[in-house]
Amino acid sequence: MLKTPEIIRTLQRKLYRKAKQEPACRFHALYDKVYRADILSHAYALVRANKGSAGIDGVTFAAIEEQEGITAFIAELEEALRNKTYKPDPVKRVMIPKADGSQRPLGIPTIRDRVAQMAAKLVIEPIFEADFCETSYGFRPKKSAHAAVDDVAYAMNTGYTEVIDADLSKYFDTIPHANLMAVVAERICDGAILHLIQMWLKAPVVEVDKDGTKRNIGGGKGNRKGTPQGGVISPLLSNLYLHLLDRIWERNNLQRRLGARIVRYADDIVLLCRRGQSGQVMTVLRQILERLELTLNEAKTKIVNAYKGKFDFLGFTIWMGKSRRTGRLYPHVQPSKKAEQKVKDRITELTRRERTVMPLEWVVNKTNAMVRGWVGYFHYRNCSQTLSRIRNHLEQRLNTHLRKRHKVRDRNAGYVRFPSRSLYEKYGLYKVPTSAGWKRAHALR
Repeated sequence: MLKTPEIIRTLQRKLYRKAKQEPACRFHALYDKVYRADILSHAYALVRANKGSAGIDGVTFAAIEEQEGITAFIAELEEALRNKTYKPDPVKRVMIPKADGSQRPLGIPTIRDRVAQMAAKLVIEPIFEADFCETSYGFRPKKSAHAAVDDVAYAMNTGYTEVIDADLSKYFDTIPHANLMAVVAERICDGAILHLIQMWLKAPVVEVDKDGTKRNIGGGKGNRKGTPQGGVISPLLSNLYLHLLDRIWERNNLQRRLGARIVRYADDIVLLCRRGQSGQVMTVLRQILERLELTLNEAKTKIVNAYKGKFDFLGFTIWMGKSRRTGRLYPHVQPSKKAEQKVKDRITELTRRERTVMPLEWVVNKTNAMVRGWVGYFHYRNCSQTLSRIRNHLEQRLNTHLRKRHKVRDRNAGYVRFPSRSLYEKYGLYKVPTSAGWKRAHALR
């Protein structure tokens, strides 16, 4: 994680404090901060650290640094923003395969546009952060998916065990621009900032065919809805629009009145209800979303009694389990079957027979890095059994890979030649921990 320079942190703290102390304050002198050289430099470093690919112009980080250089790149962007000649490039559309066989559209702005968006985000995010509700966890400083899951578990443990697992239909594609800009304008009246955001929202979306032909498939000045997934500013804007849902819930004291706590991570939403309240809560949720011009995906939205059923949230499967040791009920949180299968499939892919032509060290390092990242997120709460299965799968796959590499046909001979211990000591395989990420899960329940 890159450390924010103190001079930028000071600015952010001042903006946050002002916004927190004066909920009705509208900020007007912000645009000149966006093109400050230090803010643009830090924005470039942050975008660079995210490692994203090139946008529609094909310009990569390597090309910027080898040809014009970072200093010249930032100076050009600074001048364009200062003189208000800056215009965003079209957004490159790529399709990302999903586990269910469908595809998710991802919009990739050019590096130049990503840096400009990051600079704007550095300036305006503290203002909106002051307004966000405590039950909102996505894309926020000092908030996390684990904290959201903890909130869900705590609510379940205090009697909120009827769960509405809400799914919004094509949320990022359906955010109404006029409504979103009205929410932004509640806090920001700097016309230049508002114009920047409008330009990013209305940037044309272009798809590149296999033969290199570019086709305009959306966006543009006539576009009235959506913010492309993949833009640096998009998570903040999408979070800001759903803040309206949180705010309605909080200001109308619906947790007390309806017996339902809302927990939200971006557009992943669960409403935890007291027994018998889920029907009324669902009606109210539909009414609010209708006002926001958003739609529930009825096929994926479901109501679950956590004593009898399970639901998935942020990669985890959650239900009310019974402790074998004490007999007490507690919120059981473990990696979902989908998340487990995904990492197993990736391990299998990285260690398949065709990879025997690659250096063994490369195969092991690549696999280790991927598994470490997965474990870093899922080594949490009641994960022991899942992690044991992942470790076993990892050992078996590397053993199989070594047999193929050394032409050892017999499986049992492979286990003798490449015992588990040697996988770690000789070949450097990452050892997946198999103790629970949160050892007191049962003891505290």
